[in-house]
Amino acid sequence: MPPREAELPLPHLRPEPQRAPSNSTKISFRSHSSSFEADDERSSSIDHDSMGPDIGSAHRDAPAQYAGEDTRLTSRKELSGWYAYGFAAEVFVICGIGSFIPITLEQLARENGVLLSDPTIPCGSSSSHPPPGLHPGSAKDGQCVVYLLGMQINTASFAMYSFSLSVLFQAILVVSISCAADHGNYRKRLLLFFAFVGSITTMLFLTVVPKVYLLGALLAIISNTCFGASFVLLNSFLPLLVRHHPKAQYGTPDFTPDLRSTIIHDQPPEHMLNEPENEVYDERSALLPQAPDPVESTDLTSKELRLSTQISSTGIGIGYSAGLFLQCVSIVIIWFLKGTTFSLRLVLFFVGLWWFLFTIPAAMWLRPRPGPPLPSTGSGDSKSSRSWFAYIIYAWASLWRTVKLARRLKDITLFLAAWFLLSDAIATVSGTAVLYAKTQLRMAPEALGLINVIATTAGVLGAFSWAAISRTLNLKPHQTILACICIFEIIPLYGLLGFLPMVKRWNVIGLQQPWEMYPLGFLYGFVLGGLSSYCRSLFGELIPPGSEAAFYALYAITDKGSSVFGPAVVGAIVDHTGEIRPAFWFLAVLVGLPAPLIYFVNVERGKNEGAQLAEIIEGFRIRESQAASAVPSTRDVDDEEQHVGSDDERGRSTS
Repeated sequence: MPPREAELPLPHLRPEPQRAPSNSTKISFRSHSSSFEADDERSSSIDHDSMGPDIGSAHRDAPAQYAGEDTRLTSRKELSGWYAYGFAAEVFVICGIGSFIPITLEQLARENGVLLSDPTIPCGSSSSHPPPGLHPGSAKDGQCVVYLLGMQINTASFAMYSFSLSVLFQAILVVSISCAADHGNYRKRLLLFFAFVGSITTMLFLTVVPKVYLLGALLAIISNTCFGASFVLLNSFLPLLVRHHPKAQYGTPDFTPDLRSTIIHDQPPEHMLNEPENEVYDERSALLPQAPDPVESTDLTSKELRLSTQISSTGIGIGYSAGLFLQCVSIVIIWFLKGTTFSLRLVLFFVGLWWFLFTIPAAMWLRPRPGPPLPSTGSGDSKSSRSWFAYIIYAWASLWRTVKLARRLKDITLFLAAWFLLSDAIATVSGTAVLYAKTQLRMAPEALGLINVIATTAGVLGAFSWAAISRTLNLKPHQTILACICIFEIIPLYGLLGFLPMVKRWNVIGLQQPWEMYPLGFLYGFVLGGLSSYCRSLFGELIPPGSEAAFYALYAITDKGSSVFGPAVVGAIVDHTGEIRPAFWFLAVLVGLPAPLIYFVNVERGKNEGAQLAEIIEGFRIRESQAASAVPSTRDVDDEEQHVGSDDERGRSTS
């Protein structure tokens, strides 16, 4: 369990001091991309300060920067509502999509499938027939298949294809709604919509029987898509909770300059992050206003960065604790009901019920916190600018704009290519290992759940341990990532040992015995804890100052979108060969490919290129604002891109 917040005596409320408006509020730039960049962030910080009294109902003296802005300070109840949703939804990741949904889909398909060797014989449950690939020559005879749209699909492949589709739809939806997370009054309403739809969809697994196994795949796709969308919206609350937090406003005995919300300009604004080079970047820092005074800005930014990390890590700890608790309860339920398909469906029902019930406190305590209206497109039609179509177009245009900027930075491009492959490998290894353990090693569902408990616990341990390992061995961030990749490579290589005739005769090593999954599960979780934190930290060092939110948005969509391909390839391999072990060849290549890309990333070169690009972008905006007599309409992206490109080329030629 994460450390509890210290219960401090409530100080007496004092009148709010009159504060001179900071220069940073006169003009500020908000990132042109949306704030889904905080998704899946695993911070290693464990400290969390108490908020003190619930004074969030008081308004600040500063005027609202846009119509409908909620300027009330963050209250303890509102922060508890934010934690409550993490407590509610994190169980879906740990117990649902990361554990019992894949094996439920495989078992539902298996009970509806037939043997490839004799289509008149039904497969039944996993224990009715020897699983494919356990003995030489048995792959074709023991393979269980279903027929879908005239195609013959292995039951293990069915689960992998379902996961690929769910990730594809999730990535598309995440980008499409990201603009609504930042603009208008849709943030809380959409969060609750996706939360309740996803939780109810998960509960409906209880109604799925083998004859309608396709319904199970549909429910998995909808629930996983809704979960991803809801966490995008949850993470979009975090910068606002930090900005209006009492500690950010009154963190010292003397009052601090007011960190006001951004004002609206013709272009989606961007914030500057004036941190020293040895400071760790945080993706939510992009939403802090910029100030011309470096000393003052650094002090204020550091304060908000620390507070943001504390809140985020506390929320992650609460969510992980909920997931591990329900996972242990699920293992007991499955063991008591003898691992039947009904027991898996019942566990998923409880996962959805947990998600639904604990979303209710979040619905009660979270404030809507409306964002600024969508910037005008210059058409003069205010209704069209608020339409869903306008939000979606704006979100995709923002992403495309960031991609065009990123391709000018060599080290950002190298890193994102590596992260695309590495993220795909992380997701694919997890899903493949679970299905391999079920179909090839014939492990019971409760044993599979225990693997997930071990991996999750090891992930938390790894998040804390890799920092100490890196300091002890004096490793740079990219060297730590390379070390994690090398250790990660052990998992597929260990599985490939099962092809060696000598190892086969031993009947142990090379994933031939169920117990071998447990140390590999620990290794997987431990490596994942290091990769998730250090990849994010290294990427933060390369981002052009002032564009953190935009580039972390690209980081997040790269993470989500990549997981479409690996599971689909594994599914095709299983369909072709009739067993899962040959897929370890693909996994070994997929895990190893990012290593040379990470090796060639030069952090110092990337910092310099990012700083030069930031200066070009800022200079262009200053010239534009000086030339405009009023707030202009949104400029065409290609005009700015052409200008940035020419300046960028001149900068590179001189360097």
